[in-house]
Amino acid sequence: MNYLAHAFLSNNNKDLLVGNFIADHLRGNDFKNYPPQIVEGIYLHRKIDTFTDAHPQFKASKRLFYEGFEKYSGVLVDIYFDHLLARDFNRYSKMSLKQFSKNVYLQYVEAKTWLPQTSVRFLDYVIKGDVYTSYASLEGIERVLFHLSQRINHPHVHLDHSIALFKEHAKQLSENFASFFGEAIQQFMDPS
Repeated sequence: MNYLAHAFLSNNNKDLLVGNFIADHLRGNDFKNYPPQIVEGIYLHRKIDTFTDAHPQFKASKRLFYEGFEKYSGVLVDIYFDHLLARDFNRYSKMSLKQFSKNVYLQYVEAKTWLPQTSVRFLDYVIKGDVYTSYASLEGIERVLFHLSQRINHPHVHLDHSIALFKEHAKQLSENFASFFGEAIQQFMDPS
């Protein structure tokens, strides 16, 4: 799963949210400079990634992108699953996607002193483009994939061209995501 789903599964806990956000920008296990609650969020992120990578619906979804995008199929499914979450956000939350995103961005900004520089730069990009909200549209996803292709900096990688495969397999991907995310909520969300 990508950033929106990780934020959602932080269960409105600011420290988990921050740790979950910075986890991809940290290597190793030396987190002595972080408060224990943020470290818990880092480990939550890793648990979510492990759960995701092993899940049969995620694996099945990756196979749908093997034609032309096999090497990046996991990244694509992460992003398309965030699209499906954003598109159907009201199915999972009483809060609108716009309000959720605004609240999450605010919590990231308030915790900026804990963010590594790579996270700060990424946060600027997220806020400037209101990326979490933009995930709800295919145009927003296409922009995200285009920018990601630019960061990969390989002349033959055009992840935004995967939109055609997403459209072709939209029904199957939606079903896979609904099953997968329902289990993720049961696994990671506090029922209280």
